[in-house]
Amino acid sequence: QVQLVESGGGLVQPGGSLRLSCTASGRSFSNYPMGWFRQAPGKERESVATTRWIGGSAYQKVYADSVKGRFTISRDNAKNTVSLQMNSLKPEDTAVYYCVASSIRGLTTGAMPNTGNYDYWGQGTQVTVSS
Repeated sequence: QVQLVESGGGLVQPGGSLRLSCTASGRSFSNYPMGWFRQAPGKERESVATTRWIGGSAYQKVYADSVKGRFTISRDNAKNTVSLQMNSLKPEDTAVYYCVASSIRGLTTGAMPNTGNYDYWGQGTQVTVSS
């Protein structure tokens, strides 16, 4: 049984930083897309950052425009984990953040932000940015 377990959410002031981590169990996702989505109250779930294997030891990273330059996604395949370093946080980053993984190895760049392409979801972790 595949499980994704997130950690690291919490309350932070604007301009602060948080690091989210996600550990997958039940199978390896080394060569499969993983990432982070979020959902704010009253809004649709959206992609934040995703990463996919593109051959050899290379991985592509795709970020939402709203987080480019502030958030960094990384993965440790040996530990089956994916992390999201969030800097310069803004109140509009407040949301429940979900770790995701896909069983579709060949996702294209354009398909990576689509929620329907991810089979596995974590339970979500709350991030609140407020003074």
